[in-house]
Amino acid sequence: MNITFRQLRLFLALAETGSVSAAARKTHVTQPTASIGLKEITQSIGVPLYEVVARKVHLTPMGHELAKAARAISDQWESFEQEVDGIKGLRRGKLRVAVVSTAKYFIPRILGSFCAKFPQIEISLEVLNRDGVVQRLEENLDDLYIMSQPPLHLEIDNEVLMPNPLLLISSSNHAYAKKKNLDISMLKNEKFIFREKGSGTRMATDAHFRKLKFKPDVRLELGSNEAIKQAVIGELGLAVLSQYSLGENSDLDHVAVLKCKGFPIDSSWHIVSPRGKKLSPIATIFKTHLTDEAKKWR
Repeated sequence: MNITFRQLRLFLALAETGSVSAAARKTHVTQPTASIGLKEITQSIGVPLYEVVARKVHLTPMGHELAKAARAISDQWESFEQEVDGIKGLRRGKLRVAVVSTAKYFIPRILGSFCAKFPQIEISLEVLNRDGVVQRLEENLDDLYIMSQPPLHLEIDNEVLMPNPLLLISSSNHAYAKKKNLDISMLKNEKFIFREKGSGTRMATDAHFRKLKFKPDVRLELGSNEAIKQAVIGELGLAVLSQYSLGENSDLDHVAVLKCKGFPIDSSWHIVSPRGKKLSPIATIFKTHLTDEAKKWR
């Protein structure tokens, strides 16, 4: 097999975009050139690497293996370039971060202060639900991952970043909004609005209610913190949300934090990466920046 580094980058672009034309744009070549290059790669390997179904590229098992190898080589080369730039006194390159949706309330501000220090660094930020972030973690697509419920089925390096208290909330017009010392038993006739199954907030909430031996009456399951907050304001029920999703002035949003025994739920934000992965120089600097900024947030 005789495959060039340029061809590996082309195939990696194909794997990431799912389109020959998009891969061509990403690698700055024409579509005919990309098509020829991909054909040469397949001929060199000697087995099918992808197929096109309904104009969408689907990798074969061997195609996935080649993409995995190409990504590892590309990451290693990028890390080497960053080390060389570091010796020259330069800080440039690309940082890839994937975060669960609730982290979007604070991660962009931390990224902003990081970019202010290192304006030449290109940032790729993926904001997804927990399942999407875990999938990217499984495929080792990013430098770092931020989530509240790290997966147990993967071998990972996991560091607690900062607390992520989960609050029990209601409409500010609710009868319990101004009460103190509520007991969980007082909520047996209340309707609840939960995040979708599989989200970090939902996992922590379900585990906490099981611990309290309380079975909530779930009226709605929604995939967005904003939608849940609006449903609570609309007096459709109570909810459990991260403190960060409420903003700094929850009273202005017509939301009340209930003072109930057993709340808030203790939870934390975690910095996660595949076990044993060598972080690039930029990722290492950003991880330090994350922990420093987290101290201010605390």
